[in-house]
Order: sequence, then C-alpha cells, then structure tokens
Amino acid sequence: MPAVGKLLCTDLDRTLLPNGDAPESPGVRQHFARAAVDGQWTLAYVSGRHLESMLDAIKEYELPQPHFAVCDVGTSIYRLEAGVGRSSWACMSSWEERMRTAWPDDARDRAAAALIGLGELQIQGPQAQTRSKLSYYAPALDEPEPLLQAIETLLAGCPGERQLVYSVDETSGTGLLDLLPAGSGKHAAVEHIMQQAGFGPEQVLFAGDSGNDLDVLASSIPSVLVANATGVVRAEALRRSRELGHESLLYLARGEADGMNGNYAAGILEGVGHFWPGQGGAT
Repeated sequence: MPAVGKLLCTDLDRTLLPNGDAPESPGVRQHFARAAVDGQWTLAYVSGRHLESMLDAIKEYELPQPHFAVCDVGTSIYRLEAGVGRSSWACMSSWEERMRTAWPDDARDRAAAALIGLGELQIQGPQAQTRSKLSYYAPALDEPEPLLQAIETLLAGCPGERQLVYSVDETSGTGLLDLLPAGSGKHAAVEHIMQQAGFGPEQVLFAGDSGNDLDVLASSIPSVLVANATGVVRAEALRRSRELGHESLLYLARGEADGMNGNYAAGILEGVGHFWPGQGGAT
C-alpha cells in the first residue's frame, strides 16, 4: 500500500547539524522541527555515524526523533519501535540480510590485509569498522581518482564486490574513505526504505553536503545540496546529475528564502520550499 505524506531524508554532520565552519541561521533547527511535525514528515537520518553516535547527536543538538536511522554510510538501517534509547531501535533485517549476502564473512578482513602496504591510508579506530564497512583516513584530495584506482588494483583478488566512497571532512582537512559492499551506500539504503515503507519518488526529499552524499544527490531522488557544501562537492554533484539526466532533481540552496542563509537546516528548508511548496519549508 502506498505511504501517505512525505519522507524527508537528511545527512547529519554539516547538513542538519551546524558543526562546520559556516554560520547557522538563528532558530532554524526549531523551525525544522516544527515543519517536520506540522507537515507530518516521516524522517530518516542518513549518516556515516554508527547508531550510538547518531543518538548522541540527536540529543546534543535537540533534533526531532527520526523514524528511520541509516547508519555506517548506508550499510545499516534501523526502524524506530517501542522502547527507550538504544532499545527502541530495531535493525531492518531485510537490509542486514542483503549486506550479508553481498559480502562473505571474510571480505572486510581480506580487504584490510590487501591495503596494509598503501601508505596514503590510515585505518580508523574499531568503532568505525563494522562487518560491512571498512573505513580509513586518507589525504584530502580534489581529484581522488588516481588513489581510488590504486586501491581497486590492490583489492582485485579480494572476495565480494565492493564500492569505494570518498569524502573530505573540511573542518579537519581530512580525507575519509569507506569500503562498502556493492549495492549498499546511502542511495541504496534510502531506496530500500522507500520500497519497504511505500513512498514514491515524488514524496521523497534528500539533503546532503559532502562526497558520501553524492550517490543520492545525483540520483532520481529529489535532493537539495545545502549552501555550506564545498565548491568541489557542488561541482561534482552538478556534473554527475547532468551526466545521469537528473539535473532538474538537484536543488542548490542559495540562502534566498525567509532571510535564512541556506546553510545546514536552512538549506534543507529551502529545498522543502522548492520541491514541496506549502509543506513548511522556506520560501
């Protein structure tokens, strides 16, 4: 049965969370929370964070409770159920099974072993690793393709198909590299929620800011890139969306709505006003 209402999917760090260098419009998160309630949006937070870290951010920044939590760069999905705190979140078993099918049990460890000699990479701590995600620090690069090609060459003999997701944390100047099973990532996870919950593309909006959001930003899902995104990400999002024929589905927040600056939640609300007029967004 088709779902009623809207599904708002947003990245957290430097998209909904004002934890970048750009200023946040005063009161904008409260505006976002009211709009979510008034519009009866189904909320999905889509992040590279693990679940506990996401829940900490929700509390610290006083965010509205989401209905879905997409964590670990789209390799795990949780649904809000009864309970309190961590116990109120249930892993979406259909997605978990898909991840297990995509990667054999030893896929992550064998990939890690193959990359030990690559000096440009530094493996992240244990909390950043899961069965279906292998994460590294990397150089901050405007053109990461040569590095990614070198990694693919080293991984050629490893089991399981994979995808590489590269982004840059502009606040620390650090590159971030995630190895994920093929068929995972933020775009695939959002589509899985759409299918499971019955939302059509016209009912969905995604918001992001960084390289690990590009697969959704350039997709057939209507998306907004917040104004505080870097020029490199903006140019790549435009290039990919044009290449795929989805340019009309990507909105670049400019800070031209309701006196807000287009950064973080202000950019999300600007995108809501563009794609969902009358649904509580900025106009």
